[in-house]
Amino acid sequence: MAHALTALLALVIALITLLPLPPGPAGVPGLDKLAHFVTFAVLAVPLAWRFPHLWRAVALMGLVYGGLIEIVQPYMGRSAEWADLVADGLGAVLGAWGAARIGRRRRAV
Repeated sequence: MAHALTALLALVIALITLLPLPPGPAGVPGLDKLAHFVTFAVLAVPLAWRFPHLWRAVALMGLVYGGLIEIVQPYMGRSAEWADLVADGLGAVLGAWGAARIGRRRRAV
């Protein structure tokens, strides 16, 4: 179940981040980075919850996935930003770490 949920989340993230942006005014400053952080934290949760001993690998996979998206975005009419990758990585680490801690506690009880 954790694998399927993670794959579904990864697909949704790819669609959202690789489709061309609709024209319009700029958003709230910093909100984009917060969205990256939260999105990749959520992406890391299912696998880190299910396999808490692998939380570092889950976080690394999230960072790599974010990096791949940033590499592909310029070919899809989007821009790549280092700050987005940093937000992706921080979100993946915090999401995986937090889910692993909670997952371990639930299994211990």
